[in-house]
Amino acid sequence: MSDNNNKITQALQNGMLHRRDFLKYSMAAGMVGAAFSMGLPINAFAQEATPKAGGVLRLGLAGASTTDSYDPGSWSDTFTFVGFSAVYNTLAEIAVDGTAIPELAESWSASSDAKVWTFKLRQGVQFHNGKSLTAEDVVASFNHHLGEGSTSAAKTVLGDVAKVRADGNDSVVFELHAGNADFAYVVADYHVAVMPSKDGVADWRAGVGTGGYVLKSFEPGVRMVLERNPNYWKPGRAHFASAELIGIADGAARINALVTGQVDVINKVDLKTVALLKRNPNLVIEETKGAQHYTFPMLCDSQEFRNNDIRMAMKHGIDRDALLGTVLHGYGMVGNDHPIQPGSRFLNTALEQRKYDPDKARFYLKQAGVDSFKIRLQASDAAYAGAVDASVMFKEQARKAGIDIDVVREPADGYFSNVWNKQPFTSSFWYSSLTADRMFSIGYAKGAAWNESHWDNPRFNQLLNAARGEMNDPLRREMYNEMQQICRDDSGAIVPLFASSVAARSNRVAHGGQTAPYGELDGLRVIERWWQA
Repeated sequence: MSDNNNKITQALQNGMLHRRDFLKYSMAAGMVGAAFSMGLPINAFAQEATPKAGGVLRLGLAGASTTDSYDPGSWSDTFTFVGFSAVYNTLAEIAVDGTAIPELAESWSASSDAKVWTFKLRQGVQFHNGKSLTAEDVVASFNHHLGEGSTSAAKTVLGDVAKVRADGNDSVVFELHAGNADFAYVVADYHVAVMPSKDGVADWRAGVGTGGYVLKSFEPGVRMVLERNPNYWKPGRAHFASAELIGIADGAARINALVTGQVDVINKVDLKTVALLKRNPNLVIEETKGAQHYTFPMLCDSQEFRNNDIRMAMKHGIDRDALLGTVLHGYGMVGNDHPIQPGSRFLNTALEQRKYDPDKARFYLKQAGVDSFKIRLQASDAAYAGAVDASVMFKEQARKAGIDIDVVREPADGYFSNVWNKQPFTSSFWYSSLTADRMFSIGYAKGAAWNESHWDNPRFNQLLNAARGEMNDPLRREMYNEMQQICRDDSGAIVPLFASSVAARSNRVAHGGQTAPYGELDGLRVIERWWQA
């Protein structure tokens, strides 16, 4: 180990590291920031199984912005997702096993064609201002996102909703344009927080919810302070007396704040620092597998990639295992050229894992009538930290297959508006979705705005529409299995990696040993679900 690494290791072990020194040593050690965040524990630290009440939870989070707002339709990153998820509830909650369970809704039912969903509301729930929850509040909260002039991030998520109406004071009915067997997951989206209705309109400006914590102060991009709701309706939750969220954009500063005890939990840990952090006996590293996946999309309507034999050659010309070790330092899993993440209930486990095979890549080139292939790959770390490095590795790997990749580093500024989805071959990423339908619908369906490879497969599109409203799970599984195979062997998406989300916490904070297998910070519910050790 170098002298610089010895110094930073000692500082981490002693819990004393100033931001200036961390930056100096980490730059010398070549530590490059990465954008990952959270999940299941990978250190062998015992978990405190019995929750304790009291204490203050302090979180140092990336993802805060001065443009953050009280408006749930505008929430766009971790800071607001985590903070407001403690203030508000939704109709359904995503449990730690990834299933949708009742929250403000006591129960729900669907018509046989999954086009009409009825949610019966829980009784005795009060907002922080003392107002009792009614169906009118839920209707107003959803209409906040559905209005004609709405710019809400949830408008697309709620695209199936034709009408939402109250059925008395304790039931809400959703009428959909088409059947959706996953609609319970849709109403669990953090954007569709239930707010109090004021004159028939959701009163989002008040910052008043039904959640375990009351909002005391909010400085966009800087800080949020919460106090426990003494009248919280949900038993066994909301253990901390208060919580403070601090926006810390710089990765080194977040680590400094954690090791010096200024905060208890941080997200988006630089993977190159994990080994050093694990040596500190006061810290715990946590990992959520499959939280996001990386892609190299090839535009199927471009001259370069119109022929699927060329696309198949490219898919066999990449060494996924090498990328996993170098780009992700092992914190992830190899992908199989479809977007359904490991652990999904609809993952096609019988689908053979694609391997690096230069000879097979050459075979497909010959099938396309060429002996070699040259292409420009426009890459940017705007997609993910290490995207350019991964592209250069791909270039070297593909050379053995007769594929000549010219890697062009694009600036981060404007990459997703000027390059991605416009140029034939680029780098990209996706946050994984809890439902197969949502992932396929937004990224692979014909005409989808984010169909980043401009792919159009009639059989795939037919199955997608049929599976969405299919209430028979075994039949639905058959459809999704076939769709993954079609995507793997025909689409323009090279999906080499599923990246883990990695975070760190002080051992002053505990949880029950199992955290949500998706997203970050225990499915964004860290404030409600964790406690003081």
